[in-house]
Amino acid sequence: MPIQWLDVILIVIMFISAFLAMLRGLTREMLSIVSWALAAVAALFAYPAYRDTARQYVEPPMLADGVLIGTVFIVTLIVVSLITVRISDYILDSRVGALDRTLGFVFGLARGLILVVIAYELLSMLVPKETHPRWVTEARSLPVIESTGSAIISLLPDNPASVFREDGEPG
Repeated sequence: MPIQWLDVILIVIMFISAFLAMLRGLTREMLSIVSWALAAVAALFAYPAYRDTARQYVEPPMLADGVLIGTVFIVTLIVVSLITVRISDYILDSRVGALDRTLGFVFGLARGLILVVIAYELLSMLVPKETHPRWVTEARSLPVIESTGSAIISLLPDNPASVFREDGEPG
């Protein structure tokens, strides 16, 4: 069974992701995820608190909501990222810098796999598996991609809308 394009794509994406994560280190990669999560939480908390104020200054209300959420998200992301960059630079320059970069490489490999899995799952939702091209169906990596996708999907709620309350607020 020869190597197919999907195998090549998976390997290239995994190694690009791993190389970039190695340059940044595991600490910066993890703190980057934390930064995005904190920015999202800040936007979710700011929305109900400042929604009416934003709507007084911006029309239509949907635009006001978007401006409010986007502004809080971006400002929080920038501030937290500035802090996390200093922390991760300190760690990279310390004695554990090599370990941090090595663990970053491993993290990058996993992230690359997850990116390909997500792309494959989206493709499978849009295009029936029976009509996938041969370079996908005959790929050596397909069993790994499908089993990883099944594991990720099993972690998701059956009804994503149930995560939100009736009034549209999270919770």
